[in-house]
Amino acid sequence: MTTTSTDSPNVKLAKEYFVRADAQRPDLLELFHPEFEMYFPKLGFAHGPGAFMEMASGFAGEMASINHDFENYLFIENGSHVVAEGTSSGAMTDGRTWKAGETPGGRFCNVFQIKDGLIKSVHVYLDPDYVGDDEARFRWGREGRSW
Repeated sequence: MTTTSTDSPNVKLAKEYFVRADAQRPDLLELFHPEFEMYFPKLGFAHGPGAFMEMASGFAGEMASINHDFENYLFIENGSHVVAEGTSSGAMTDGRTWKAGETPGGRFCNVFQIKDGLIKSVHVYLDPDYVGDDEARFRWGREGRSW
């Protein structure tokens, strides 16, 4: 059965992931199952609870902050899976910012798998070019686009 209830334990767990990740809380790792798997574009797959830290360390020195507006997300739950579609905003360490709807970056989708009340996997789907540095790949140009 598919549901969109934001009160289910699995959806609450996915929301807590965003809260702790945005705050850079070390107890984020407590949400991860020992068999944790992370997928992130340009990182690929990594395994174990430290996989999230491996992904985050790839942004060290580049990303100053990120904010997930999860209260307005679309959560879809099906069995042990929760899909979260949403937006983010943030800043890079050089002062440039992004915000979904205003810049190319910031829209994403995460697919969570829950096991034993913990996050067994999170697969993140987004373009990691948050501030639009990859100008050559804007196939239709930037002018007149709504992000």
